[in-house]
Amino acid sequence: MQSDDLVRMANQIAQFFTPYPADEAVAGVEEHLEKFWTPAMRKELAAICRGLMPSDHAPHPLVRQAVHRLAHGPHE
Repeated sequence: MQSDDLVRMANQIAQFFTPYPADEAVAGVEEHLEKFWTPAMRKELAAICRGLMPSDHAPHPLVRQAVHRLAHGPHE
């Protein structure tokens, strides 16, 4: 899948959760990515968030936080 498409889709998920309290919003994005995205999609999105893969679009801050939690757990 194209990096820009992954970021666009992830950002749409984040926009949905933006009105929620911060912790709930991050948890909602994290849960959606874990339930509905393949491991390969999550891995590619994580690489984009770490700057290891190019994308013309920046991941939303909620996406970055959710990806971090998926990789490291909620308390790191």
